[in-house]
Amino acid sequence: MVRSMTGFGHADGLVGTLHVSVEVRTVNHRFFSPSIKLPSAFSAWETEVRETMRARVSRGHVTLTARSERATVSPNEGIDAAKFRDAVHTLRALTEEHGLAGGVDLASVLRMPDVVTLHREPIEEPTGTAPELIAIVEHALVSLNKARAEEGVRLTVVLLERLALVRAAVERIALRAPERVVAHRDRLRLAVSELTNGIPLDESRLMQEIALLADRIDVSEEMDRFRSHLAAFAQTLEQAPSDGVGKRLGFLLQELLREANTTGSKGADQAVLADVVAIKEELERIREQVENLE
Repeated sequence: MVRSMTGFGHADGLVGTLHVSVEVRTVNHRFFSPSIKLPSAFSAWETEVRETMRARVSRGHVTLTARSERATVSPNEGIDAAKFRDAVHTLRALTEEHGLAGGVDLASVLRMPDVVTLHREPIEEPTGTAPELIAIVEHALVSLNKARAEEGVRLTVVLLERLALVRAAVERIALRAPERVVAHRDRLRLAVSELTNGIPLDESRLMQEIALLADRIDVSEEMDRFRSHLAAFAQTLEQAPSDGVGKRLGFLLQELLREANTTGSKGADQAVLADVVAIKEELERIREQVENLE
């Protein structure tokens, strides 16, 4: 399966008494480049986390961030009856002393200090094990790879469309190649005839020159290699190896560009050169997408 090197994954779970949230983000990179940010309580398990990441991601800059917080403990609310009575008496005395209207209401009493008490259960020190953390990391990586695979499917469609454009240009050049040889032969005959001004030509010598010219501008080998590399490129996308496709596709792109340059140097024909330029443009667009593939 083709996977993008860009993605995001997330998972939550418990490690002992701690609620842990793990986020994983990836961007393109030539090699596996991990960055791990763990709470201090989990720092001893960083090696296990890194190896788990390495097993799931072969290339890319991978940033893993884990956050933890204690599980919420619901407080028990209560009313201190003695302080409630004292507060009522105090408020009534102040009301009478200062001639205030409205009397004493419940809300005013409850707002007095220490009338409402909160009793929290004692919180134990956090406990947990490395496998509990690794299980959450695994879930986050599964989520990450799902997103990367979905993006990989979209990129594959784009690449195959670009590849079809390159293949069409290659076939146009292949069709044009025999016509170029004939056109160059005729031009050479005409030029030699004009230069000799009617003097009989050495036909065998002229044929040798035409044969040498045809060999110099022949691109049949380049077209064969083009087709072979394009077929290998498409096969790699459709039958992606488990260790990723990015490096192989990058190598094939280098070979395709080399054939394009060779074909252009032998071009000497406006139509062929126009197709060579179109091929190079598409190869550059393909390269930009391949850089995002694992």
